[in-house]
Amino acid sequence: MLKRPKIAIIGGGNVGASCALWAASKELGDIVVVDIPQSEGMVKGKMLDLAQCGPVERFDANITGTADYADIAGSDVVVITAGLPRKPGMSRDDLIKTNVEIVKNVSENVKQHAPDAIVIVISNPLDAMVYTAWKVTGFPTSRVLGQAGCLDVARFKTFIAMETGFSVEDINALLLGGHGDTMVPLPRYTNISGIPVTKFISEDRLNEIVDRAKIGGGEIVKLMGTSAYYAPASGAIDMVEAIVKDKKRILPCASYCNGEFGINGLFVGVPTLLGASGVEKVIEIDLDETETKLMNDSANHVRDLVNTVTQLYPDLA
Repeated sequence: MLKRPKIAIIGGGNVGASCALWAASKELGDIVVVDIPQSEGMVKGKMLDLAQCGPVERFDANITGTADYADIAGSDVVVITAGLPRKPGMSRDDLIKTNVEIVKNVSENVKQHAPDAIVIVISNPLDAMVYTAWKVTGFPTSRVLGQAGCLDVARFKTFIAMETGFSVEDINALLLGGHGDTMVPLPRYTNISGIPVTKFISEDRLNEIVDRAKIGGGEIVKLMGTSAYYAPASGAIDMVEAIVKDKKRILPCASYCNGEFGINGLFVGVPTLLGASGVEKVIEIDLDETETKLMNDSANHVRDLVNTVTQLYPDLA
């Protein structure tokens, strides 16, 4: 009998619940969402509510909420969403002291209860939290990665669609670097159904769209007073789908670089081949002088964040 994939989501807040919703709607497997004991009733209620959508939305899945990490045993993929969300006036970097402790604790439990899982981190500051999860779990770098680029590219594509009136399905784009204001959008690699985007948008206007994509999360925080959740969750589940279905997709993920793009020892947003074993390859592309400088600047910012983590917890160095 064919066994369904098992997907564990750590954190039952807005992002975690949205991850469960997208995963269920795509019928990717059985789902367990873990939250803190104080929120056990809430997460159990949310997942019961979601399970009752199955007959209407036509998905079959065992969906449970829990406060017991033992329930993630046997998970194929673990998505870590736990952490303090941003508030107006906060940068992703402002969250580091609080969220590194949370992600450290979560990762210890993942190591104990789901030692064979592939781990996808969403918690901010993303690139530093992926590093934390890797160090704590001790998992190979192929099984630890972060969701950043899938979200950032989705925002970039959305803004291009808004500008041109074309379908988002025909827009192809790529971004590199750390998640946040130092990300590196690549208009040179952006096209609409194979036609260069510059055929439809002027260089000045395109630069404005690039800038909006860079601060896309902050724009939402200002509007609703907390971090985005539908799109970050959607980006993560895009990665989960590529893994559990062994789709061999090339997606922009925060993956470990071992010399690629001249970067060593950091998790940074790069084109990543995703399949059943997790990160199967980091794909290098040619960058011009300006793009290379931006990529190096972004990597240096990620390195500064990682240095903050290791100062707080020298055992993670």
